[in-house]
Amino acid sequence: MSNLPIYEMLAQAFAREGVDTLFSLMGDGNMHWATAMSKIDGMRVFHARHEHCACGMAMGYYSATGKVGVATVTCGPGVTQIATALTTASRAGVPMVVFAGESPINARWYNQALDQAPLVTATGAHYVRAHSAPRMYDSVREAFYVARYERRPAVLGVPHDLQKLPLPGSSDYVSSSSLIPETGRTPPNSEILHRLVERLAAAQRPIIVAGRGAVRSGGRAAIEALAQASGALLATTLPARGMFDHDPFSIGVAGGFSSEIARELFAESDLLIAIGASLTYYTVDGGALFPRAFVAQIDERPRGLKDGLPAADLFVRADARPNWRSESQWQRRTRRCSRSNRARSIRDMWWRNSIASYRRTGRW
Repeated sequence: MSNLPIYEMLAQAFAREGVDTLFSLMGDGNMHWATAMSKIDGMRVFHARHEHCACGMAMGYYSATGKVGVATVTCGPGVTQIATALTTASRAGVPMVVFAGESPINARWYNQALDQAPLVTATGAHYVRAHSAPRMYDSVREAFYVARYERRPAVLGVPHDLQKLPLPGSSDYVSSSSLIPETGRTPPNSEILHRLVERLAAAQRPIIVAGRGAVRSGGRAAIEALAQASGALLATTLPARGMFDHDPFSIGVAGGFSSEIARELFAESDLLIAIGASLTYYTVDGGALFPRAFVAQIDERPRGLKDGLPAADLFVRADARPNWRSESQWQRRTRRCSRSNRARSIRDMWWRNSIASYRRTGRW
């Protein structure tokens, strides 16, 4: 049996999960653990004024680094305050772990007592009740496994009187990363890929929209190579904005934040290829953004229905960074369009919109 209290051992377990940054609002349910986390070498702790803000910063941390965001709040009211953040993270597929603590398990009465699990699960997040001292490591590992593998938030609830007890046993902590299946990259089905190649070869105004899946897979160069070979324009979803800003054939964000020029180009498109993008209601602007386009989706987890709308007409189950050059079909069948003509079209459209804006506002 370890002489260290459970909260110390849990802090060390989080560190072994690769956590080096914590966003915190302390209370009695999490103060011992949060203090132990702050004493770990290399650990950065940022204190928030509101529980929702702590989770919001953890979500931003994931967006900036790609690593699991970690936040901590106290039990009871501390958990009720993060319902909106958990819902947002669940809908956005953000991997986040929240150490929440729980009311004392042996207390006769506690004024902040709350059944936290139903509240958390109602948001789409996963709840882990860590009520067994011998299984504490299992509970931490489960929370991080769900966050990483299922890409959604998980809340770890540990009664704060239980946190002060010594941890039974002395086994070393095994990180959740070692349990996530290593399946390698998913190659596309040759028959489905052939159908997409046929569409791309015949398309006059193709546009490629890349999403967070393309960012995660590091697929920018491969997507740009495909666009160059096919003459397609490039766009991104809002979370992936900036990915192609350096490319002269980028038209920016797809969806409600599209520019006027982008909207005109989307309206004229006859083929849209979404790579690593789930095509949410906002990305497709309620289905009105590219009404003429045949839509193909390349994703490891393609979905036929998204936010009440058909997601695509053709689905290619594949990694968002396929090795396009190894697919001889792309080289044989995609025709290299004249991008100079496309550039002239975009330039003329930009001037036309700029002049129209000047006439309305008197400003360039």
